[in-house]
Amino acid sequence: MNIQTVLLAALMLTGCGTVQTVAFSDKASVDQLKAKKTYCGAVPRIYSGATYDFCMLHAERPDDVDAFNYNNASPGLVVDAAVSGVLDTLLLPYTIYKQQTDGSIVIN
Repeated sequence: MNIQTVLLAALMLTGCGTVQTVAFSDKASVDQLKAKKTYCGAVPRIYSGATYDFCMLHAERPDDVDAFNYNNASPGLVVDAAVSGVLDTLLLPYTIYKQQTDGSIVIN
C-alpha cells in the first residue's frame, strides 16, 4: 500500500510546473511550452513553476477542442499553480542561485 502511494505521488508530481522547470532540462520545458503554443517569451527561474502554469493557462486553444471542454482543464492548472507556488517557495534559495548563474528559460 505504501509503494502505491509513493508511485501515485510521483506520477502526479511529474505534471507539476515546478518539477517541469526545476527537475527536467530547460529544453524539455521549452519544448513543452512551444508544443502548447504559449504566449510567453521566457520563464524566470524564480517561481518558475507558477509562471510555467500561468503560461500553460494562457496558451492558444487547439482547433480540435471545443471551448467547453478546454475551459474544464483550467481548474487543474489553477490547483497546480497553487501547489507549484508552495514548492517554488521551498526551492527559492536554489532558484535564486540558478537565476543568477543561468538566467531565465528563454522560449523563443
